[in-house]
Amino acid sequence: MHQAPAAATLAPPGGAASPPAGSDFAPLLREVRAAGLLRRRTRWYAVQITLNLLALVAVAAAVAAVGDTWWVIALAAPAAVVWGRTTFVGHDAGHAQITANRQVSAVLGLTHGNLLTGLSRSWWNDKHNRHHANPNHIDKDPDVAVGALVWTRHQAALRQGFTRWLTRHQARLFFPMLLLEGLNLKVSGLRDLRRQQPRERAVEASLLVVHYLAYTGLLLAALSPGKALVFALVHHALFGLYLGLAFAPGHKGMEMPDPQRDRWGHLRRQVVTSRNIRGGRLTDWWLGGLNYQIEHHLFPSMPRPHLRLAQPLVRAHCAGLGLPYTETGLIASYAWALRHMHDVGAPLRAGVEPAAPGNR
Repeated sequence: MHQAPAAATLAPPGGAASPPAGSDFAPLLREVRAAGLLRRRTRWYAVQITLNLLALVAVAAAVAAVGDTWWVIALAAPAAVVWGRTTFVGHDAGHAQITANRQVSAVLGLTHGNLLTGLSRSWWNDKHNRHHANPNHIDKDPDVAVGALVWTRHQAALRQGFTRWLTRHQARLFFPMLLLEGLNLKVSGLRDLRRQQPRERAVEASLLVVHYLAYTGLLLAALSPGKALVFALVHHALFGLYLGLAFAPGHKGMEMPDPQRDRWGHLRRQVVTSRNIRGGRLTDWWLGGLNYQIEHHLFPSMPRPHLRLAQPLVRAHCAGLGLPYTETGLIASYAWALRHMHDVGAPLRAGVEPAAPGNR
């Protein structure tokens, strides 16, 4: 089982107690509910959604105003940030943070996913829900499954050919590879259409088609084909980088349960596999509330503005149980994740195979 470095965790003197049972979550849930932190903040979200839509319109208008010059490529950066902010709204809608009404949540998810950013709502919700149910579980969490990157030494030992070389150097290649993540997310969503039921597929596919036509049409109306292509590539590269920078700090390098041995309750399963990022309002805005990863995983439907308020309650509850509560700075979180990826590839760089399968 991968152990997170103890220096970056908050635990009471004397070390951590034995793993708490699932019932240890119940008192915290009652406290959070009594504080009103699970109540929806629909008006807050209405303001945020309106401001974000205005920002989307402003960026599109700026592209049209700058017109067919290479200076327009500079606008790919704010366009990527606004798209990232749009996906945060879709993420929150998928967790029912905005409203308890399933139909309204679905419309918000489809609008901020399929229509505005070209990301499949159904694919994302399916993948993300499996991640939330079993974070960092190598058999159940798709975010630590074998892909371009691997997260355990056992996974690394199975790599062959080019992927073996990739794993040896995955830490130094991580940020450059994030530049491809925007396109990868779209391709993954398109592939997922085959899994969906006919009615769902028809809705999702139709909105994706509208997105692609509108995006391409807007660029070609303002730019020459060459500049439009460069803008789209830079835009998607920065979009993928932004999302990767927002999502990576939450779990990479944290504990990974042993599928054959660990049977953790909800509280321990969510807390020890997650990491919070310290910071103020700017960090909250930049990371879309994902800097409160522990609170978000414990209470997925908690509205984003309440996560900060729940943090002292969760931290105190974990301290009372002797459960490590991990938080660090943003830059330190990236260094932590990179060290883990570097460690995973260490046996391949040394030409040594792991002695036996396992999370390390």
